[in-house]
Amino acid sequence: MQRLLTENIDRIRALCISYNVKSLFAFGSVCTDRFNEESDVDLLISFNPMEYGEYADTYFELAEKFENLLHRPVDLVTDKSLSNPYFIESINQTKTLIYGA
Repeated sequence: MQRLLTENIDRIRALCISYNVKSLFAFGSVCTDRFNEESDVDLLISFNPMEYGEYADTYFELAEKFENLLHRPVDLVTDKSLSNPYFIESINQTKTLIYGA
């Protein structure tokens, strides 16, 4: 996992607690030596159960908080949105647990 994440791990975990996150994984280039100053940060997120109306606000607010904290674009992928087996396999090759289970 890149220094960008390890240096901010406590703040990332605090955001996860505040935003009802069940688990958060980093994946993609941020977990490899391909990561550079132009790279975005790919995160796979799972939320604890919440009211349907809360979900969108929580998702977009948290995505913005991560971008502000990390000072770069964040691609926040929800576990429930995954259906492509090739994309899932690609995520599983590099994913690294940041928070939760």
